[in-house]
Amino acid sequence: MREPVQVYLDGPDQERLERLTSRLASTKSDVLRRGLQALEHQLSDLSGHPALRVAGILHASHVEATDAAREHDRVLAEAEEGSWSGNEVG
Repeated sequence: MREPVQVYLDGPDQERLERLTSRLASTKSDVLRRGLQALEHQLSDLSGHPALRVAGILHASHVEATDAAREHDRVLAEAEEGSWSGNEVG
């Protein structure tokens, strides 16, 4: 059963919704539904969780586990800085 929901959007969000509606050749409702699905998927994807990415960071940094234990601050800082530009270390 569908239920109406009222949402107040400021100017930039209204423009974003219009762009997405046009780009996807869809309705505003469909774009909002797809956005909710994408957000839910993003939040439930544990591979992106910072605490759970540690093993991946260690692997991506090509540092032996014993070295990473000693240099964990550097390893984590490099991985974090790499994520800022989309260029993960490794």
